[in-house]
Amino acid sequence: MSHNKTQLRRRGIRASIASGITLAIVGALWYATRGRDLPVLHPSGTIADQQLILIAITVGLGVFVVVPVFILLFVIAWKYRDSNKKAQYDPEFDHHLGFEALWWGIPVLIIMALAIITWISTCQLDPYRPLESEVTPVKVQVVSLEWKWLFIYPEYNVATVNMMPIPKDTPIELSLTSDAPMNSFWVPALAGQVYTMSGMTTKLHFMADTTGDFKGSSTNISGTGFADMSFTVHAKQESAFEAWAHQAARSPQVLNTQTYATLAQQSTVETPLTYRLEAPTLFDEIVMKYMHSGESMQHMHGESMSHAATHEEGMKH
Repeated sequence: MSHNKTQLRRRGIRASIASGITLAIVGALWYATRGRDLPVLHPSGTIADQQLILIAITVGLGVFVVVPVFILLFVIAWKYRDSNKKAQYDPEFDHHLGFEALWWGIPVLIIMALAIITWISTCQLDPYRPLESEVTPVKVQVVSLEWKWLFIYPEYNVATVNMMPIPKDTPIELSLTSDAPMNSFWVPALAGQVYTMSGMTTKLHFMADTTGDFKGSSTNISGTGFADMSFTVHAKQESAFEAWAHQAARSPQVLNTQTYATLAQQSTVETPLTYRLEAPTLFDEIVMKYMHSGESMQHMHGESMSHAATHEEGMKH
């Protein structure tokens, strides 16, 4: 009898320790997140809204499985504890059609539901899929550098570093590449993340449904300045965005092939920069320079100028 009491005491101590650890983990998570803005859970864009719904559905289905399992775990452990002599023990019990249907049928139905939801959401939230809107999209070309983000507005002849002004309620069409190690672009309040890779272009479409400033960052470790490789998306009213673009197009700072070569060097930028764009094909040159066995952009530019001069000379003769 004393042996049984000792075992029960030990089990009680273990259960208390496990419960204490669980409460400590939950308390630490609560303390770390209290009062903080979690943009994934407070979306401000069309795509982010749909992603939050998908997260909620997935968590709900998971809870539907996990909670009953833990309830049954404690119920069975309590009912068939060593001190409960009234619990019936049936060593020959190995099959029950109802129980088998329950613990196989429910998981199968949940997995089927998740498969259908995943299929539909994968198509709807495809970053390459343009948003349906009567408003003409604003095109922005994004280049990840070491350790900064370059945003080019080819239709406005403007470029910025570490900030991306956009108009509210307007589809934004991003074309992304890298002139540095592979990186990942993410604005959690507006859309999911997408990789940037040298020598190729990826796409991302999103739209802000409210004005405000939204934090964006690199989510792929890329070296010493990775921690400072962040940017801000400024969602403005359309009139305010047009006024900004008009003023930025007259910026005294110019972005061309030469100034880009300086900008692309390893460095961090503390204050966002605004440029007047004088190299309309800069983004394409950045992508294509990795298609020519490592030729530098300056060499490619000089070679194209040489070909043009030769062609013009031939036309004269």
